[in-house]
Amino acid sequence: MSNKPSFPMPGTAYHASHPFYARAMGILKGAGIDFCVGGAYAVAFHCGIERDTKDLDVMVRPEDCQRILDLFEREGYSTELTHAHWLGKIFSDDHFVDVIFGSGNGLCPVDDLWFRHAPKGHLLDNETLICPAEELIWSKSYIMERERFDGADVVHLVRARGGEMDWRRLLDRFGRHWTPLLMHLLAYRFVYPSEIDRVPAWVLRELLGRVERGQEAELARGEKVCCGTLISLSQYQIDIEQWGHRDGRLHPTGNLTQEEITRWVDSFR
Repeated sequence: MSNKPSFPMPGTAYHASHPFYARAMGILKGAGIDFCVGGAYAVAFHCGIERDTKDLDVMVRPEDCQRILDLFEREGYSTELTHAHWLGKIFSDDHFVDVIFGSGNGLCPVDDLWFRHAPKGHLLDNETLICPAEELIWSKSYIMERERFDGADVVHLVRARGGEMDWRRLLDRFGRHWTPLLMHLLAYRFVYPSEIDRVPAWVLRELLGRVERGQEAELARGEKVCCGTLISLSQYQIDIEQWGHRDGRLHPTGNLTQEEITRWVDSFR
């Protein structure tokens, strides 16, 4: 993947949060803690799309999250482990940094590959690693809420980086939960009919072959299961609470415990 020396800042040229974000990156670098920048800044890097953002997302290994929160507490900032299975926060007045070590649905942990394949960019006078396009697509593909749908980000990332991405690694990332990727790739063909060659033909052949063989049904294993909870926190709760489906976030279709699911759902009620 090609590197860029710098990339657009989402929103206005200067925001009151920028000194805090720059200092936060400096503290992490000074402590020798690996991180890569995600969210709107990563989309800006890969796609050149500028938009306002309320925070800075830093992606870190799960074992580093509490270490980071403790570090910033010593630096005088308030912190919290917001969701024990994927998210912490660092606060400075009205601004905050999200310390992300997984995903709300439990499917996308931050591991060594995020850093091994991360391109470098410059943000707020800091040279920093940026989330790889493959990992951004992987994590964003499961965000299909009523109030937030990241499908446009996925499509834009494919348009911007499809010709140079490691498609085999991307498929491996999705593993048995590959159906949302196929959904987004079909949407890409609709959005950009003149640029369908940015998705290698073998990728769609492989995914459509899985559909033809009915491989999605392997997730059910004879059970009445709803995997909609892996793409939306709230819209499929009725399936679990009233219609008798097993929650797809639980083993063996997911990676969360019932306690983690309950805390995650209750935090938004």
